[in-house]
Amino acid sequence: MDTHSPDLLSKTGLDGMRTGAEYLRKLSEPDRNVYQNGELVRDVANHPSYRGAARSIARLYDIAADPALRDVMTFTSPDTGKPVLRCYQIPKTKQDLADRRAMVTRWTESTFGLMGRTPDHVASFLTGYASKASVFDQLAGKEWGDNMRRWYARARDEHLYVSYAIVPPQINRSKRAHEQSDPYLHAGVVRETDAGLIIRGAQQLATGAVFSDYVYVSCIHPLQAGEEAYAFGVMIPVNAPGFKIYARRSYADTASSMDDYPLSSRFDEMDALVVMNDVLVPWEDVFFYRNIALCAAQWWQTPAHALGNHQAQTRWATKLRFLMGLTKRTAEITGNIGVPPVISQIGEMAAYATIVENMVQMQEYNATLDDEGTLWPSRAALYAVMAIQTDLNPKLLNMARELAGGSMIMVPSSMRDFDNPEIAADLERYICSPGYTAQQRAAALKLAWDLIGSEFAGRHEQYEKFYGGASHLVRMNMFRNYDFGRATALVDQALSLKD
Repeated sequence: MDTHSPDLLSKTGLDGMRTGAEYLRKLSEPDRNVYQNGELVRDVANHPSYRGAARSIARLYDIAADPALRDVMTFTSPDTGKPVLRCYQIPKTKQDLADRRAMVTRWTESTFGLMGRTPDHVASFLTGYASKASVFDQLAGKEWGDNMRRWYARARDEHLYVSYAIVPPQINRSKRAHEQSDPYLHAGVVRETDAGLIIRGAQQLATGAVFSDYVYVSCIHPLQAGEEAYAFGVMIPVNAPGFKIYARRSYADTASSMDDYPLSSRFDEMDALVVMNDVLVPWEDVFFYRNIALCAAQWWQTPAHALGNHQAQTRWATKLRFLMGLTKRTAEITGNIGVPPVISQIGEMAAYATIVENMVQMQEYNATLDDEGTLWPSRAALYAVMAIQTDLNPKLLNMARELAGGSMIMVPSSMRDFDNPEIAADLERYICSPGYTAQQRAAALKLAWDLIGSEFAGRHEQYEKFYGGASHLVRMNMFRNYDFGRATALVDQALSLKD
């Protein structure tokens, strides 16, 4: 099954599953406020900045709806009895976690690990909330917990694409939210009405919001007493009145062609600032508000953060596998694959990639069952690999650059050069490689450049460094989840040795 062809898969899928065509049809409706290059974009599905990425996401839905992949991509909804995306499955056993990983892997392989905020990401957070709904009941009240449960069930059964915006805008980081020049620069509750909450302000990094059905708006930064107005969790449709999405520049805009920039043109999932100009959020879409304790607990006292990052680490493992394949292919093209130092360096890269992949599986092997029967991925294994990711990812990219040398730079100006017989003759003579034509060599090296050296690649390097938060925060998570009790017991044992 070629998931990278321009055509989507068959329009007939599993009973009730959303297809790629249905997703694109919804995305093309002119009812959302997306801004790009100084203009209002109404038809996101067909806009040049988004068209390639939109079709990559549509293919994910077609993969999930493929009857041949039912056991991998879906499980049965307990409410409707119909197949739904497996990323919404609450894990009860280690096999459930492994099945979730298999589903995520199938999707990430279709995007080469380059789209991190696909529909399975926030779905994993919602699943974590629903698996520990008692936290919402205890800290907010059952009526708010019921709102969250209904939303989880709806997102699951309607196969929704939910993204999130959970980080305040970086305006003046030396001041708290309520100390800013305007108390509603950070997203906050302005007032209550009979119909719901009125939200004003902005939040980031809403990766994927351009392509989503809904955005979950909350705050992952620690809040203090006096900041209750910013302590909420709400679901907002992307077409809500007053809800605006300001996307960063699309790297597809500068991709001269899909042949020259095969990744930039297809997999730029877009990051965005979302602005809420007195957006009305109906009460049924409110998970909680003015609740600092629950605003923090939703991430750490439920499996949400662990499940969401189990998905993210599965995606990164796929991306590293892609990098390894491309690094080996580049070495073959340049004729260095048999040189001992090259073999040694590629072997070192492969060791790191293998560690990441095995640490993802270790999250399942060492998973823990809570008192409500939900299995949590091992947080020690999770945060261990997240803690080294900020240093390991750039290290691997630099090793790949070193092995490639100048080969990625000395490529034809465009793959269209091969359409000119005079140019093609020179290229075939002077840039071919053993076992590879000049055109095959150029295509592979342009692919490598788009992964390692382009502006799209630069965004990915920054993304992998900070997607889990500042490095010191991620390492503090590791500190909190390491078994120091067992470690210090060994110290005490050593100190108590007798002659």
